[in-house]
Amino acid sequence: MKTKIILALLFASQSVLSIAQEVKDTVTVPVDSVQLKQIQIENTAQKKRNTVLSSEEILSIQNATLEKQKETEAAAKKLEKEQKKLEKEQRRFEKTQDKIASAEKSLIKDKKRLVNEKEKLEKMKAKLDKNKRKGKLSDTEIEKENIKISKQQIEINELQNDIDKAEIKLNKLRG
Repeated sequence: MKTKIILALLFASQSVLSIAQEVKDTVTVPVDSVQLKQIQIENTAQKKRNTVLSSEEILSIQNATLEKQKETEAAAKKLEKEQKKLEKEQRRFEKTQDKIASAEKSLIKDKKRLVNEKEKLEKMKAKLDKNKRKGKLSDTEIEKENIKISKQQIEINELQNDIDKAEIKLNKLRG
């Protein structure tokens, strides 16, 4: 691609210079063959000088285009790097938001479960008291019910600890 551009610039500059010379040659029309030879020699010398100048110009044009191309490539790389950095930051932000949402959802679920477990405990206690008052339970049955109530209280305490940990984790994610 670079070589095509360089060759195109080379041919374009040579054709422009040759057209300009032809215009100058058509102005004078010598009749004498000696003058004609002299003009031809001058034209060939002029063409040689122009080709030297044009090759120098071509080199300067090539250098300028290479510098511009390097600058644009560097700018493109910098822009791409910044874009990747922004995308990475966006993904990180979305990931933390997802974690926060998940933690909130889990916390709400655990709190509902805690409320249900507390209600279950209250019902168990109320049922035990009611059956004690009526005298329907023996000592072993009362002990079994007390064990069930104790297990329920342990489960509630564990749930409360889990909720506390989840709240700490959620606050850490938010802040």
